[in-house]
Amino acid sequence: MNELDSLVESATQLFAQSATPADLENAKAQFLGKSGRVTELMKGMAQLSVEEKKSRGAAINVAKQAIEAALTARRQALADAELQLQLKAEALDVSLPGRQRGQGGLHPVSLTLERIQGIFGSMGFDVAEGPEIETDWFNFTALNTPEDHPARSMHDTFYVEGGTATAPNLLRTHTSPMQIRHAVQHVKKHRAALDAGQAMPEIRVIAPGRTYRVDSDATHSPMFHQCEGLWVGENVSFKDLKVIFTDFCRTFFESEDLVLRFRPSFFPFTEPSAEIDIQFQTGPLAGSWLEVAGSGQVHPNVVRNMGLDPEKYIGFAFGMGPDRLTMLRYGVNDLRLFFDGDIRFLSQFQ
Repeated sequence: MNELDSLVESATQLFAQSATPADLENAKAQFLGKSGRVTELMKGMAQLSVEEKKSRGAAINVAKQAIEAALTARRQALADAELQLQLKAEALDVSLPGRQRGQGGLHPVSLTLERIQGIFGSMGFDVAEGPEIETDWFNFTALNTPEDHPARSMHDTFYVEGGTATAPNLLRTHTSPMQIRHAVQHVKKHRAALDAGQAMPEIRVIAPGRTYRVDSDATHSPMFHQCEGLWVGENVSFKDLKVIFTDFCRTFFESEDLVLRFRPSFFPFTEPSAEIDIQFQTGPLAGSWLEVAGSGQVHPNVVRNMGLDPEKYIGFAFGMGPDRLTMLRYGVNDLRLFFDGDIRFLSQFQ
């Protein structure tokens, strides 16, 4: 074996012993670097004759090409080994079932609102919709709320830009403005019949939606939901209110033995007024009275603001909190859980 063959073998063995790309580059420098053994051989040709340079140079080039081929082969082998390690580390078990995207569903409060609308819809009530940014007139004045009522203060109400100093805009504090808006449009639609002395079709509507007040604790939220109801006609009485709301509560909670009581109270927009409490006869809440709604006969001033004669038209209104009904229906004791956005909590209702 001549000198060049021995050189090629040495390089091949050293490359094969290189366990990492860095080791391989260091081995390459020993043979093909600026001070490598092949480079030194090329420099040693300076003292040779022209003929000797040709033959010696050709032999050195053959050896250099063999070394470079061994280097390339080892580089590829190291790259292949690294790829195999990576593939092994990231291996997928194709026999496992695929991961599916979770199926969404309605929020528990939305489920309650749908349930409320379905029950009252079966009783002939329409659904009214209206803006969440309201005028002072629809939110307070039209509902017979005095100028000095505490609800008008900044403590309870979110006022927003727009409007005037005497007629500011605000985030509605209840959904009663939707009742007024619906009633006004209903009266306008039938104004010709009213002026002709004819009977107007009854106003029977519920108004569900978001409302806003400056309040936050385990049972109150700055944003919460309300659903108010209105029934106005020529022959509507408090008895109708008791029958309608009792039937609603027993249907909503699926409990025919549910007991209701109406306690005297005060609201600016109804007279007389009553708080509505319910009592479960069975279950963990058995025997306890729980307030669920406010109600009353529509105040004559509110009837006038609807464009009707309070001597001829009478009605009742009620307002309840769907959030509280949701808490009672599902046994949740902290309202904030519904609005924290925790999927682990919300997914239980799907």
